[in-house]
Amino acid sequence: MSAQYPDDLYYTKDHEWARLEDRDGQKLATIGVTRFAVEQLGDVTQVDLPKEGETVKQAEVFGSVESVKAVSDLFAPLTGKVVKVNSPLADSPEYVNEDPYDEGWMIQLAVSDQKELDGLMDAAAYQSFLREQGE
Repeated sequence: MSAQYPDDLYYTKDHEWARLEDRDGQKLATIGVTRFAVEQLGDVTQVDLPKEGETVKQAEVFGSVESVKAVSDLFAPLTGKVVKVNSPLADSPEYVNEDPYDEGWMIQLAVSDQKELDGLMDAAAYQSFLREQGE
């Protein structure tokens, strides 16, 4: 199960993940959706993401994913300024289905408040959350 939910990520109840790294003294968070979200969505046909330079706020909508089943909002796991967008998703949204933790990442943020990490789950807590939800 750990390959499905990598241990180095933080997770939200909205099925987004964040991978943190330090780069040049700044905390960056790469954001995407979990394997569970991908399975619920079905085949992703379009991804709508913010532009670089925009600011997103924790728990607020930062974009959407359209699939054969529905359009779903994406909620930011952390507050920060968008420093990079995974532009290949515009032409190849299937990366989200094929590899949600690598090729299918969505945006990268310069994190504003690291304390927000306290409200996120680790892989074990996320898997417990899914079990509690009956998923």
